[in-house]
Amino acid sequence: MIPAPREHLLVVAATAIELEWVVGAESLILGVGPVEAALATAHRLAEDPPELVLHLGIAGARRASGVAIGSLVIGTDSRYTDLVAQSPLLVASCVPDGDLFSRVCALLPRAARLPIATSAAVGGGAGMDVEAMEGFGVLRAAEQAGIPAVELRAISNIVEETDRSRWDIGAALAALADAGRTLVAGL
Repeated sequence: MIPAPREHLLVVAATAIELEWVVGAESLILGVGPVEAALATAHRLAEDPPELVLHLGIAGARRASGVAIGSLVIGTDSRYTDLVAQSPLLVASCVPDGDLFSRVCALLPRAARLPIATSAAVGGGAGMDVEAMEGFGVLRAAEQAGIPAVELRAISNIVEETDRSRWDIGAALAALADAGRTLVAGL
């Protein structure tokens, strides 16, 4: 019996360090922040569209959320919290593809499932439990291109902690790499 061909998966992250573990999938460094993420994603998807986009990265969680450093969070939606204007013409939230979201949840059953704020500023997550800087840009570009996408984050810090020496980026990167390997193998 001939195995089914694997789906063309593109793994994206803001920085090279978040992608060092990637083997067996194409990867793309986006740059930091919502604008760089949207531009890089849209450009890449227009050139040679993959079948799936997996957006990985580190993130911060609010102390009151109870989400621990080193924990994984699968985004139920990505909210662009820097966009504060009120207009029915503005899109400020994107949801991941439902099928891809379910597949990722099945592969990572212990991961929390929460909305993830996208903000260009640390602490700019408008009171949301989890915040990062690129998710909305990636999911919005993928949505516009008609390509299923999902956001996965590993928690590196408590948002209210201003002493960055107390952040544990190493623990978050290790959790991200383990989860990423599981997803690349399973998707």
